Amino acid sequence: MSAPQIEIQLIAAVVAAACALPGVFLVLRRMAMMSDAISHTVLLGIVLAFFVVNEFGHPLLVIGATAVGVLTVSLTELLNKTRLVKEDAAIGLVFPALFSLAVILISVFARNVHLDQHVVFQGDLAFAPFDRAIVFGLDLGPRTLVIMSVILLLNLAFIYLFYKELKLATFDAGLAAALGFSPAVVHYGLMTLVSVTAVGAFDAVGSILVIALMIVPPVTAYLLTDRLSRMLGLSVLIGVVGAISGYWLAHFLDTNIGGAMVTMLGVIFGLVFLLSPQRGLVALARRRRRQKWEFAQAALAIHLMNHEGRPEAAEESRVDHLVQHLRWKPEFAAQVVQRAQRRGLVARDNGHLALTESGRELAYHMMVS
Repeated sequence: MSAPQIEIQLIAAVVAAACALPGVFLVLRRMAMMSDAISHTVLLGIVLAFFVVNEFGHPLLVIGATAVGVLTVSLTELLNKTRLVKEDAAIGLVFPALFSLAVILISVFARNVHLDQHVVFQGDLAFAPFDRAIVFGLDLGPRTLVIMSVILLLNLAFIYLFYKELKLATFDAGLAAALGFSPAVVHYGLMTLVSVTAVGAFDAVGSILVIALMIVPPVTAYLLTDRLSRMLGLSVLIGVVGAISGYWLAHFLDTNIGGAMVTMLGVIFGLVFLLSPQRGLVALARRRRRQKWEFAQAALAIHLMNHEGRPEAAEESRVDHLVQHLRWKPEFAAQVVQRAQRRGLVARDNGHLALTESGRELAYHMMVS
């Protein structure tokens, strides 16, 4: 592999890891739409800062974009607190307004500035290795890699230092307030982190793909574990795997790298959605099928126990009578009896069923629980 190819994969992996970390808390807080809003409204901060410095690579663009990201969160919270509109409606009011204002400013005051829509919405990692970060004549590497590495370290440091506060504020804001923590401060700190991450990733993968990189890996990890620490690690791992595999998909298909990255993340999510041991569709189908048979066997045990020792017991314990009494189809009734026999719940003798001790325990447990 050539040096640019290695650098592109490294940039993609760092961007994905940096986006996945704050994305975990957005998913757990059910604030996925907020990442959508911030990733779009930061354009207004970039535009306003550009009018001040008239330079694309100036650090003020990051500061301006981050400020507008925090402004988006503040305005959304302000509208939500009025109780006149819900949070999703508040987001729908704030982010189109700020994003539209950015588009108007660009069209009116920056008509001569070339802004490629393809790059704005999807980014273009293919050219990232050629935009170098030069400090005092020393080449530090691709500028995007340097910026996103700093943001990744910032995200790691923030989560490490405030892990307990983030965990409390995410799962029980009331308890966090009772223990002396300020959920509002933690919330705005996290949203600032999301804004900084969105701004840094904006140049690499565009506004729309930032959303996918923040949301898809954490959602995928959530299907695999309930532990926050594991979810953070799995989100980063899934993001990195999706980014690198996306690069190679784009390489073979000669297409946009950012789009290929999100495509591979979607493939990974689809596989986990189907095959996750606990929450996957296949596991849920198996669990429901197993529960159906277990419930049927419990119903059979209760039926036999209710008539055990009574004059009608001989009639009610007949296998062919189950079709009439329990309204089961003959094929289904035969399978239930077979499964109950294998579990040692019933014994069969000349077409009649009798409960075993295990069958009586199961029937009693189901009746009293």
